Amino acid sequence: MTTLFESKKETLFIILCGIFLTNAVLAELIGVKIFSAETTLGIPPAQIPLLGDFVLDFNLTAGAIIWPVVFIITDVINEYFGKKGVKRISYLTVGLIAYAFLVIYLVTELPPAQFWIEVNRQDAQGNPFNIDFAFAKIFRQGLGIIIGSITAFLLGQLLDVYVFQQLRNITGSRKIWLRATGSTLVSQLVDSFVVLFIAFFVFGNWPLSQVMAVGIVNYIYKFTVAVLLTPLLYVAHYWIDAYLGKELSEKLTTEASQDTSFI
Repeated sequence: MTTLFESKKETLFIILCGIFLTNAVLAELIGVKIFSAETTLGIPPAQIPLLGDFVLDFNLTAGAIIWPVVFIITDVINEYFGKKGVKRISYLTVGLIAYAFLVIYLVTELPPAQFWIEVNRQDAQGNPFNIDFAFAKIFRQGLGIIIGSITAFLLGQLLDVYVFQQLRNITGSRKIWLRATGSTLVSQLVDSFVVLFIAFFVFGNWPLSQVMAVGIVNYIYKFTVAVLLTPLLYVAHYWIDAYLGKELSEKLTTEASQDTSFI
């Protein structure tokens, strides 16, 4: 029984970590693109006056599309592997994100082959085009954005696991939706503003009013998605419990609920 338990436990953790890492790193890489939620939905821009002269539209980073997957997997890891499991994957993810940005920086510094520049010297409309400049512009992010995103991610993860465990103490094995959604709403409230404050206020030139306005938009999106995706948590629990079996599932969740400290 012990061998079977450890084998299934290890397999489950590897699968969850793979999904978590892939989406977290990918979200960082595609996050340089800002898209209009209103245009995507075919509606006019909101143009909401907010915090002085700043006009608010629902413009979001492309990374926001898949960050909800990270939210869900965080809560699933928390449920079955507790604080230690979330911390382990969070620290590993931070290291891999930093590594990815370092590799991108080094690659963008490499001198381009001349034939590559010549073959791609025009865009589809025949306009002059510098593909090396475009490559660097797309993949390379500023130091402020990198520091801000990593700091916000790690702080958000620590808050998420702490709030999740505190809510689990109150609800026990019941009300998965409450501890999962509640922890996400608290952690992402902090995450939404920390990344913008560091990246664009401390390292950039945004006024605080713009940071607050964009942070509100990001949080509204994350709040809405966290609520809408709640049924997927129950689907994930159903699949995992079916894979582990009732006895192994209860053993794993009981072990995961033991440590409720913040760090």
